[in-house]
Amino acid sequence: AGFVSIIGMPNVGKSTLMNTLVGERLSIMTAKAGTTRHRILGILNGDDYQLIYSDTPGIYSTPQYKLQEGMMAAVKGSLNDADLVLLVVDVFQDSWDDEAILRQVESQACPLIVLINKIDLVREDSPLPPATLSRLGTEEQLLDRWCKRFPEASVLPISAQSGEGTDGLLARIRACLPVHEPFFPKDQLTDRPERFFAAEMVREAIFDGYRQEVPYSCEVAIESFKEFDEILRIKAIIYVSHETQKGIVIGHKGNALKAVGTRARKKLEDFFVKQVYLQTEVKVKKDWRQDVSALRDFGYMQ
Repeated sequence: AGFVSIIGMPNVGKSTLMNTLVGERLSIMTAKAGTTRHRILGILNGDDYQLIYSDTPGIYSTPQYKLQEGMMAAVKGSLNDADLVLLVVDVFQDSWDDEAILRQVESQACPLIVLINKIDLVREDSPLPPATLSRLGTEEQLLDRWCKRFPEASVLPISAQSGEGTDGLLARIRACLPVHEPFFPKDQLTDRPERFFAAEMVREAIFDGYRQEVPYSCEVAIESFKEFDEILRIKAIIYVSHETQKGIVIGHKGNALKAVGTRARKKLEDFFVKQVYLQTEVKVKKDWRQDVSALRDFGYMQ
């Protein structure tokens, strides 16, 4: 049993990997970088093991906002607890430059496994154009590059989306962890409450529906979460940084906000396996990404 920290740059597939390893959709996933903001535990239990994965925010070497500083604190906290570190890169990434994170990994004196994700994109049936494939290199060249960069680590090719390579990864993870009593009850899947996942699914629907800066300026808080036998009633407040963003999120005649609600309700019903009534409201919390008090309220800072 032990804690496995999943770290890496934004948009390399960390959340997809944790969901695949745990077998449940705990972390939200979008095509946009920087979707994950919190550390989320996903617990995989077997007859003789308990693997506690930490999905973490993408690493920002130079945070732009106090929000990102809080996100990086979550990454470092995950490393402090780690018995094993999974460093996820992808085939488009050719180097690792964040020495501070590497120094922390080394100071933990715990095993490191480097995972080259999206490896299927450099195979024969790749959808990438030939010029891109030539620039990225072959699977063998990628393995050689990362083995040289991390000579003390195991380096494995995987596809988090298809699950390729994850059976071998599971065996390697189990071999790296110490013998220990379970840290959590064997039927527990995560450390987060239901309200957290409700807020995350609304936020995922926002990321799916808006472009540019708008989704990054939004935060979701669950004001009301009431469960009945036949239905789950949720009220979600969507906070934006500026008054102009409020109009964009709501949209003409409220159509954009209605679309968010429709997408989020479908995600919520799939997750909770119950009919969901979702009420949404948009409020302005000016410059909340730089507001320490607001970030504490949202759970990003102590």
